[in-house]
Amino acid sequence: MQEKYIDETKQGEAFAIAERPENGKKLFLESYGCQMNFSDSEIVASILNEQGYNTTLKVEEADLILLNTCSIREKAEQTVRMRLSQFKKQKESNPNLTVGVLGCMAERLKTKFLEEEHLVDLVVGPDAYRDLPNLLKETEGGRDAINVILSKEETYADINPVRLGGNGVTAFVTITRGCDNMCTFCVVPFTRGRERSRDPHSIVNECVELFNNGYKEVTLLGQNVDSYLWYGGGPKKDFAKASEMQKATAVNFSNLLAMVATAVPDMRIRFSTSNPQDMSLDVFHTMAKYDNICKYVHLPVQSGSDNMLKAMNRQHTRAEYLSLINEAKKIVPEVAFSQDMIIGFCGETEEDHQDTLSLMREVEYDYGYMFVYSERPGTPAHKKMEDDIPADIKQKRLAEVIALQGELSRSRMKSYVGRTHDILIEGTSKKNENQWKGRNSQNAVCVFDKLEGQKIGDMVSVFVYDNTQGTLLGRTAE
Repeated sequence: MQEKYIDETKQGEAFAIAERPENGKKLFLESYGCQMNFSDSEIVASILNEQGYNTTLKVEEADLILLNTCSIREKAEQTVRMRLSQFKKQKESNPNLTVGVLGCMAERLKTKFLEEEHLVDLVVGPDAYRDLPNLLKETEGGRDAINVILSKEETYADINPVRLGGNGVTAFVTITRGCDNMCTFCVVPFTRGRERSRDPHSIVNECVELFNNGYKEVTLLGQNVDSYLWYGGGPKKDFAKASEMQKATAVNFSNLLAMVATAVPDMRIRFSTSNPQDMSLDVFHTMAKYDNICKYVHLPVQSGSDNMLKAMNRQHTRAEYLSLINEAKKIVPEVAFSQDMIIGFCGETEEDHQDTLSLMREVEYDYGYMFVYSERPGTPAHKKMEDDIPADIKQKRLAEVIALQGELSRSRMKSYVGRTHDILIEGTSKKNENQWKGRNSQNAVCVFDKLEGQKIGDMVSVFVYDNTQGTLLGRTAE
């Protein structure tokens, strides 16, 4: 079971890439938040690599420090502010050091960031990374620089992202940017702009290149991958103006999945994140058809109560969500699901909370991401609703949700015991250097003893003999 997003499980993650000998400047790049931010950091590193910057893991030797930030929750922003304060002495001792903030927090605060954080020289939103070379020239002249203009077209499709750190086995490929869903609690539409899809051929080509470079698994990324749509002349936003022929040849997410699975048949395919209102059963039929598409879906629901779903402006009901889950299990019997759950949203009653618990029992999630509601400035909920659930009630309900998910996770992990699974070796176990770690098709983590001849990137048949709440314990099958 996973209870927190990336930015709250660790301070952030800094990456290094292969250096260009001719580059003379050092970039320290740290990412917080969702997988989209980590993918964006690879785009930023690629752009700046062309501008003479090699990335470094040593912040003290950096000429440029960039934090790619998250605004999904207040704690994420507090973490970034604390991190910035740690650079104060370095900034004082090196007046030529440039410190910048990228991503969603930059987009939300805009010029306020320069006013509130005096250490910051550079503020760049998610759609303005191409402008970094020009903005850095501004800072070299002693001026603050900012670009937070959101775009209706930018997808960075022509930029080949450098792969920052990682294991050389798994990689992210962004297929959509932005979001058109106006969930009342969510800041993403305001920080990442309108939804647009990327040319499917550029996506397929990137996946093929990754496979040719030794990668064994790719995750297709988007705020809402299920609404992906490309009609051969432009992204989704112009679909209404498309000709009948263009509409007939449109590529939706199910089509894209099939294209990628066919182009790289020896590569595992995952995707995230899905939205219940846009996900079609065609996706599950495609998943069933191709063995290399993993049988796992992260399908956020946020609440099991229709009252809360309506207040959140979720465009699905409890019944529709459960129907989708049940039909999916018929098409792909071995499919696994995980969830996002917001606890203590505005007006949530004990009955609403019990509806959430009952929905969890019915779905039987493998794991979940669970949080108490916190207001995000600028969202409809912040403007029009009262955050009226006391903190102690929120924490009590969260504890009950986490405890139930723990039971469900242990049960789901137990269902994998006594079977042989294909496990992609992703690295060494953190708890035992003599064991490998990897995941099965359902995204369950498995650890097993290393054998001579095995290496990172190998697909190994592993017999699972036991489990913990969140991990499978196995041994290489004979």
